[in-house]
Amino acid sequence: MRQVREIVRLHQAGVSTRQIGIRVGVAASTVRLTLRRVAAAGIADAPIEPSDAALEKLLFSAAGKKSGHRRHADPDWPAIHQELKRKHVTLTILWDEYIARHPDGYRYSRFCELYRGWEARLSVTMRQSHLAGEKLFVDYAGDTVPVVIDRLTGQTRGAQIFVAVLGASNFLYAEASWTQGLEDWVESHNRALVAIGGVPALLVPDNTKVAVIKACLYDPVINKTYAEMAAHYGTAVLPARPYKPRDKAKVEVGVLIAERWLLGRLRHTTFYGLSELNAAVAEFCRRLNDDRIIRRVNQTRRQLLEIIERPALKALPAEPYALAEWRIRRVGIDYHVEIENHFYSVPHRFARTEVEARFTARTVEVFVRGERIAVHRRGSGDGKHTTIPEHMPSSHRRYADWTIERISREAAAIGPSVSLLCALILERRPHPEQGFRACLGILRLTRSVSAGRLDAAASRAIEIGALTYGSVKSILDNKLDLQTPDRRQAEHQPIRHTNIRGGGYFH
Repeated sequence: MRQVREIVRLHQAGVSTRQIGIRVGVAASTVRLTLRRVAAAGIADAPIEPSDAALEKLLFSAAGKKSGHRRHADPDWPAIHQELKRKHVTLTILWDEYIARHPDGYRYSRFCELYRGWEARLSVTMRQSHLAGEKLFVDYAGDTVPVVIDRLTGQTRGAQIFVAVLGASNFLYAEASWTQGLEDWVESHNRALVAIGGVPALLVPDNTKVAVIKACLYDPVINKTYAEMAAHYGTAVLPARPYKPRDKAKVEVGVLIAERWLLGRLRHTTFYGLSELNAAVAEFCRRLNDDRIIRRVNQTRRQLLEIIERPALKALPAEPYALAEWRIRRVGIDYHVEIENHFYSVPHRFARTEVEARFTARTVEVFVRGERIAVHRRGSGDGKHTTIPEHMPSSHRRYADWTIERISREAAAIGPSVSLLCALILERRPHPEQGFRACLGILRLTRSVSAGRLDAAASRAIEIGALTYGSVKSILDNKLDLQTPDRRQAEHQPIRHTNIRGGGYFH
């Protein structure tokens, strides 16, 4: 405004336009334009008294306004905003389509200027630009829903609310689960993708431990099971930045809607079981997605899903993802690895090696540096062993062929006393397998003695209650099995001696 005042003062003093430009330091054209504005305002010959703000308003209030009247209304900005969410669609393409319908419409620069002005008036949650089919934001509501699990005692348990929101259409899916654990997390994703009817390009969770093992701005470490689930559906996981909730503002608003619409309106309702709660959640999602119209675009979330998102979503795979958990384990010296209180064999050369175990409800797989070295059917978690013969060293396989039935059969072939002795050994051990070695040792004594002698030694061991391999071998080494029954009976005759009181003493 200082230059304007100087130009007017010099003009009133009779200085030429060219000289005014030289003195003020502006072009002559600028001087002429300023004088025209001053003349239009009616202050060319009067002293300029208003303040700078008042003078600026007086001279430039009409700047930027176009004269004339357009025969066509403004473009449909909500529709243009929706179209921009589609892949490969730009403002240039939309302006070309607009000008083809309205040849006397806005030029491209004015078209873009008007759209940016309309977009700036949208709410904060709409300022992020999300392409159709690009992102699915997932999170849990902060509050839980009390659910009665015992009608007699009135015992309640808090249920978690899982929320998933598509970026472009704001389509919302919610469901209740007992926990925020890995199994419920994965199953909620499975059902959310089925409800959506397709797979987005990215899954955007926050940095919860069930999804992100190590939160990092540049290189977050994703839970291996969660990453495997994403790979099964052909998508990827892109966690929000730590402490940046606006990165997932869509789901934050979705959680807020779920808490207000669902938890707030149903705060006086008592739910008896998770299925009853999920029925109420499903009805809430139906009303929100199908009945409630988004005012800015004048369409429902379901309509936006079908029109904008559906063509851009990937197809669902033939089968849903089956939950698989991973554990890091070290193989024992017996070449077995423990998974959920059951032991599974691996090739014996991997004894003492650190391995990765992947297990589902039906199978167990063991990996070393990404190579699968063993696969088993899932055991019952009873502390027993599942062993594949090919995993055993050759020296161990000879023992692996022996079973209780075979031991009983081999013992019966030697003699009745040997058969009875082996049966007693197996019966009196806490686990029959603990008596395998003793029975095998007794049976293999036939390599050095005859079957008759071994049966006699077994009979003598039973008589004296010495049910061990060492006792039978000692009987054979000392040839006690060769003694006649009479001699053995004589050995058991009462000993008479003056220093022995005898039974009568105690009467």
